[in-house]
Amino acid sequence: MNQTIELLKKHRSIRKFKETAIPEEHLTEIILAAQAASTSSNIQAYSVIAVKDPERKRRFAGLAGNQQQIVESPVFLVWCADLNKIRTAIRLHEDVELKQNVELFLLGTIDATLAAQNATVAAESLGYGMVYIGGIRNNPQDVTDLLELPQLVYPVFGMCLGVPDQEPDIRPRLPLAAVYHQEVYSKEGLEDEIKAYDEITRHYYATRKGGGRGGEQETKWSKEMLRRFNGERLRGHMHDFLLGRGFELK
Repeated sequence: MNQTIELLKKHRSIRKFKETAIPEEHLTEIILAAQAASTSSNIQAYSVIAVKDPERKRRFAGLAGNQQQIVESPVFLVWCADLNKIRTAIRLHEDVELKQNVELFLLGTIDATLAAQNATVAAESLGYGMVYIGGIRNNPQDVTDLLELPQLVYPVFGMCLGVPDQEPDIRPRLPLAAVYHQEVYSKEGLEDEIKAYDEITRHYYATRKGGGRGGEQETKWSKEMLRRFNGERLRGHMHDFLLGRGFELK
């Protein structure tokens, strides 16, 4: 164990923030740490946009399902996969179209995610808290318009950032045996691991502090997965939206 591992294992999603502003020098260091993340072939196919204007944050909150933490956080970061910069770089030399496929789309999305997670660790090391906001993909075109994103750029997720104003319990994760495999994927014992985790999460949801599902005795992980994925396809509009943004998913 060391301080870095201890910090990583103490991660919690923070949804209530103090009004304390984040100094610009801290925000700069957080983004520089994000830029140090791994990136496939050094393409760096992502961008991040900081939103501080209260009215703009209120609009984002509405687009993301009325998530008040967006309004309360002093900085709302929107992480974007960005192939526009790749196309721009290529056209410095030849007037050609960027050759796309699903792999290139994945590279941009993965790059943005790796950078954002670096930013999370850097922010938490400075005493800040954060929570990812996938809800901006509920209305991706409106978010795109609000950010004035060019073609070949799409918002992957948002991130609320600020000084925590709550102390939620750390959410337990799946048992190691349900995640970590050696040599080959092993299905043996998976149902038992999930059942064991269900009991852990049932107790967590029934007793946790910091709001949420406290007191709901039958809330557990497998039922949460059923609720989430047993209805309509999650954000089924994203495919057509991405095609409209110029991404070629083939």
